Amino acid sequence: MLQGLKIVFIVFMLTLIISIPLGIIICTLRLSKNNILNSISKFYILIFRGTPLLLQLIFIFYGLPLLGIVLDRFTVAILAFSLNYSAYFAEIFRGGIESIDKGQYEASFVLGFDRFTTYKKIIVPQVVKNILAPMSNEVITLIKDTSLVYILGLNDILRIAQIDSNRTLSLLPLIEVGLIYLGLIFILSSIFKALENKYSYYR
Repeated sequence: MLQGLKIVFIVFMLTLIISIPLGIIICTLRLSKNNILNSISKFYILIFRGTPLLLQLIFIFYGLPLLGIVLDRFTVAILAFSLNYSAYFAEIFRGGIESIDKGQYEASFVLGFDRFTTYKKIIVPQVVKNILAPMSNEVITLIKDTSLVYILGLNDILRIAQIDSNRTLSLLPLIEVGLIYLGLIFILSSIFKALENKYSYYR
């Protein structure tokens, strides 16, 4: 079970490490005034938000070999999760940026702040505050979605519990997995709650 939990943790962390910067890049393209870049980012978001993650895992695992691209199971999991979640994060970031009133930019420049100071002291803290709730939802969903690597044959906690359940004819291993996920979600929820309290003074 500990080995399975390790798989969950690695998939979770690598997905965040890759998808958040990728989401920022896609968000930048989405906000671009260049119609080509804007259209590409819209299409990317449509594809990866409009189709199930499970289908994307299957397509990458079984589809890419038909094109001569063969990836191991773990790489497929990280690739599919990162592409999928970057699309969601991109829209969250875009919403946070567009929620900032244009007058705040103008006011900061009138007060003599340079662009870097404006973003560091005024814009970014407000964007962070505005995106914490949707980010929290996505991160919690991610920790639950890691169970989908089961279909790739990776030994995550769900697959190990299912094998143990079949062997012992008991639901106890699956109940244990449920409690583990509840514990992980409780920890993540507490972290995001602390962050929300930290940024609560930004209006």
